[in-house]
Amino acid sequence: MSTYSSPTLHERRETRRRAVRRRRIAALLAFSAVVVVAVVGALQATGGEGSPPAPPPPAAESQAAPSATTAPAETEETAETAESAPPSAEVTIAAVGDIVMGSTPNLPPDGGASFFSDVDGELEGDVVLGNLEGTLSTGSSSKCGAGSSSCFAFQTPPSYARWLARAGFTVLSLANNHALDYGPRGQKETIAALRRRRLLFTGRPGQVTVQRVGPVRVALLGFAPYPWAQDLTDVAAARRLVREAVEKADLVVVTFHGGAEGSDRTHVPRGPETYLGENRGSLRRFAHAVVDAGADLVVGHGPHVLRGMEWYRERLIAYSMGNFAGYGVFSLSGVLGVSGILQVTLRMDGSWVRGELVPTQLVGQGLPALDPAERAHGLVRELSLEDFGGRGMRVSRTGVLRPPS
Repeated sequence: MSTYSSPTLHERRETRRRAVRRRRIAALLAFSAVVVVAVVGALQATGGEGSPPAPPPPAAESQAAPSATTAPAETEETAETAESAPPSAEVTIAAVGDIVMGSTPNLPPDGGASFFSDVDGELEGDVVLGNLEGTLSTGSSSKCGAGSSSCFAFQTPPSYARWLARAGFTVLSLANNHALDYGPRGQKETIAALRRRRLLFTGRPGQVTVQRVGPVRVALLGFAPYPWAQDLTDVAAARRLVREAVEKADLVVVTFHGGAEGSDRTHVPRGPETYLGENRGSLRRFAHAVVDAGADLVVGHGPHVLRGMEWYRERLIAYSMGNFAGYGVFSLSGVLGVSGILQVTLRMDGSWVRGELVPTQLVGQGLPALDPAERAHGLVRELSLEDFGGRGMRVSRTGVLRPPS
């Protein structure tokens, strides 16, 4: 008699990584074939004379660093690359919630080198997005007064950008309440540190960041209810910016930092949320509005807990991915220490291909690690059904995401 044992979390992770690698190789070969055909066609058209077409642009581009008080210039990209992309082209997007890699002088003992070791290889995607809480800076003046016990400001050395790049991130959102913890100078240092590691950023007022994935252009927009970010509470402006992004890219991903905070804030209420006297946004209204305007994926964070996922007009809205990492700065009790990595594959037209929730947790002083208990699956499954009913995303026992039928 034979017996069957369910694969472990790590076995499933390795199977998924192999599948991702195969898809990437296939996409690269397909894109290379398109480029060869284009070059041959150009040579035939010129009788084999003249200069060959310019090589494709680098995989990712971002805006020039603006001042903290002005809207940044937007990336201008040519349409020729996108026109050669087949309609069936697929892009895999991975997204996580809040990231704080410690705050000086409370930093990891090895300088951050092993910060992401327990999730090594899990941040797989063509686009890998996270919310960078705090700054990558030194010096400057903290927003908190001396001796304050109710104000929090996060400052991590600029060199820590290398660990974000090594972990697999391609773009970080600066739309959150800690992005200006050390003023305009601290944010300028943060942007410079990200650029040195070829990491993109988004979330400034008016900012549309475009990452190229082979022939596909992916626009990323960040929102938060603060003057140094694109305003989450101005829904009309959010719609306009998304429509602008639709004209510049094939896929549009919106990320936002909003909602009340705490272990009792796992549900998405109807109407606006407030915290410490701040208007933290009417998240259902905002998310529906940006999808109506053309967003293909919406990913939230801010409450420090996982929230449910909604299937709205054939697009996924993940209302909060919780705390992904927070060295010595977050409470880790109960649901505050449960997190996940969202993995979504979309076609170039925004249509759904597949999705998965990789369960993670915060361990030790707040390092990200795989969660063998897979608590994120049950939590998000229940919250999705309770908050959104028939529009709630289905989450299987192993974390596979399926749109409601």
